Amino acid sequence: MTNGTKQTKGRIHSIETCGTVDGPGIRYVIFTQGCPLRCLYCHNPDCRYPNDGKEVTVDELIVDIQKYHSYMKFSGGGVTISGGEPLMQPEFIIEIFRRCQELGIHTVLDTSGYVKLATAKPVLDRVDLVLLDIKSFDPQIYHQITSVSLEPTLNFARYLSSINKPVWIRFVLVPDLSDPPHNIRGLAKFISSLNNVDRVEILPFHKMGEYKWEQLGYEYQLKNTLSASPELVTTAKNIFQEYSITAY
Repeated sequence: MTNGTKQTKGRIHSIETCGTVDGPGIRYVIFTQGCPLRCLYCHNPDCRYPNDGKEVTVDELIVDIQKYHSYMKFSGGGVTISGGEPLMQPEFIIEIFRRCQELGIHTVLDTSGYVKLATAKPVLDRVDLVLLDIKSFDPQIYHQITSVSLEPTLNFARYLSSINKPVWIRFVLVPDLSDPPHNIRGLAKFISSLNNVDRVEILPFHKMGEYKWEQLGYEYQLKNTLSASPELVTTAKNIFQEYSITAY
């Protein structure tokens, strides 16, 4: 109990204290538990189920976060909440971000955008930057990759644009899956219609999480898929450039 009120709790998968790839600067990255997507290349398949993982309080996290405040401040970093899908635990996420902002710590939400806007809006009030993963623009390919519908993610992206919330778009480039030119071109055209995108990142597919699938007894359907080659990445970047988008 804190000040006579019940502490906000949530379930997390893990923490990375000095992350450098999930937003600007050095970041304290919290991976939450639970995800509605079933991405074929997920590197945290053990995040799927919301009742797994470890229960923690916001107070516990904030105490730990403050140990790294100087590193974050010096590097222009902050706190990133990833997953899983953080927006499955909105009250928990809101409270973490609220406390971080009180401490002057930059906040980043890494999300698939597969959420009802009514759930997301109160969280976004506490977010400085959104990392939005758009797995595909072709709805059939998106469903093949994730087992869910694309439309909620596009609606989420349009809403972020309407409120001018800074966004980095992330796209995982998977050979023989998400790499068809029409798919990349459709995504590029969609992104060009938004007014709030600060950065587009192409993430080349890799199989670093395959061993987790095997340990959990899950079938890894991409075991024969090659990593994305530099040539394939260059081809994708060139398509984005057709829409005056510099992808990294």
